[in-house]
Amino acid sequence: MRKYATALFVAASLALTACSGEGEPKASDSPPPTKEEIVYYDCLKANGVKIRHTDYGAPRVNKDDPPSLEKLPAAQAACEDKAPPPPSPVPADPKILAASRAEARCLRANGVSWYPDPDPTTGNTAVGAVTSEQAAELRTKHMDAMTKCRAERDAGAADNVGLGR
Repeated sequence: MRKYATALFVAASLALTACSGEGEPKASDSPPPTKEEIVYYDCLKANGVKIRHTDYGAPRVNKDDPPSLEKLPAAQAACEDKAPPPPSPVPADPKILAASRAEARCLRANGVSWYPDPDPTTGNTAVGAVTSEQAAELRTKHMDAMTKCRAERDAGAADNVGLGR
């Protein structure tokens, strides 16, 4: 019983810390921009797009400048060969991936036949795998299934980290 109370206390403390903002990343926690990023954003700038720099020096498109944003599609096309490679996906914790797979199976078993499996690396639902119409249907016609499957997923995840019922 004491182990359970200690684990519960630790989990609650971590949750409160995460919500308090004390665990927020700082500019100094971010990596400096890569050479590829700098070359790409310099190219965008040369093609009329206004660029701003974050607190840690990374170049970004200035989204507060509408005339500049109008030039963005053409600039992106002109600079396509200089675009940095996309970041590598961050692999999901195996327990979270298993819980996401179980949730997908549960939803399909409960009438949501079109619900996709999660991405095998990240555990997320792939962008575009669910249409906006399907997402709306999930929130309306399949709310009972979603509530049931999410509760099962969350209970399984809690059991996996020693905080189960």
